[in-house]
Amino acid sequence: MTMEKILLSVLYLSGWNIIPSCLLHQYHFVVDPMNWTEAQSYCRDTYTDLATIENTEEMNQLINTVSSAGHRSEVWIGLYSKIDWRWSDSYRGSGAQYKNWDNYNDNEPDFGSANQFCVCFGGDGGWWDDQCSIEYPFICYRGTQLDPEFVFVNKKMNWSNAQRHCRETFTDLVTVRNNTENQKIQSLLPFSSGNWVWIGFFRDPNMYWSDGSRSSFRYWRGGVNSIASMSVVCGAATLQSSGQWRFLPCGTKLPFVCYSAPPAPLMRQVVKLKIEDSSVDLNDPAVKADILKKFQDKLKEKRVNGVTLKWREQPDGKVFHKEKQRKKTEL
Repeated sequence: MTMEKILLSVLYLSGWNIIPSCLLHQYHFVVDPMNWTEAQSYCRDTYTDLATIENTEEMNQLINTVSSAGHRSEVWIGLYSKIDWRWSDSYRGSGAQYKNWDNYNDNEPDFGSANQFCVCFGGDGGWWDDQCSIEYPFICYRGTQLDPEFVFVNKKMNWSNAQRHCRETFTDLVTVRNNTENQKIQSLLPFSSGNWVWIGFFRDPNMYWSDGSRSSFRYWRGGVNSIASMSVVCGAATLQSSGQWRFLPCGTKLPFVCYSAPPAPLMRQVVKLKIEDSSVDLNDPAVKADILKKFQDKLKEKRVNGVTLKWREQPDGKVFHKEKQRKKTEL
């Protein structure tokens, strides 16, 4: 048997099964207050990254790690959100940056419960960020971006359906570029303060982990997450609220939690080979070394790292033995 056929036998018998282990992150509490970016750099230099949390078990583990150090307030974790307001019709011309946030208590947009990505228009002309799934009447426009005609649609829909209706029936959800247009929209509304309509303003609903993870686990605290004019807000776990999360200005100085991936447990796999009609001495050290080298090269080719290969010798010091022929029994 050629060396290539021997190698194929090894590959076939091993099956190339690499079984990933489902291990929890190991968390490390750092008591020295830093802003979010400084904490991120520290975690990446010292461990793996700022804490990523993928399930309730890991959340409890993080809480226990911080609590055991005697800390009872907020700590940075690796979550963040980008604040990039855009218009439904992609308008970027003069007035695209105009905003008229409602100034009641000076807290709009307040990103309530970290779940408000669309903008509604109040009866008093102020704007509010709100949950995109809520159903409100809405304002469309027809014509062009530079010469729009505003249309009030007295049908309640969520933001996405309102956008679709405006695009199918008119041009798009309304873009508001200045105080004059804002007042014109207010004059169209048949109700007073305390009611709302959708306009075309919205922002990216995605949230991100520092390490690029796609974990969808969330553990938000109710209440506001003031975002004001910030372009990014960063996530903190609040120990005094059972570890629930909220967003804060990223420049805030807080202790933080890093994570490192635990080492995978040592796994052994024994592969038995049965080789027929071999024309080489398989117990020759050079032959055995050549087989292992080809096997290791194939592992590298498949980007499998951290695997050590060696022969298991029998009590007589040999690896391979000829199989004893069984006696045939005639009936």
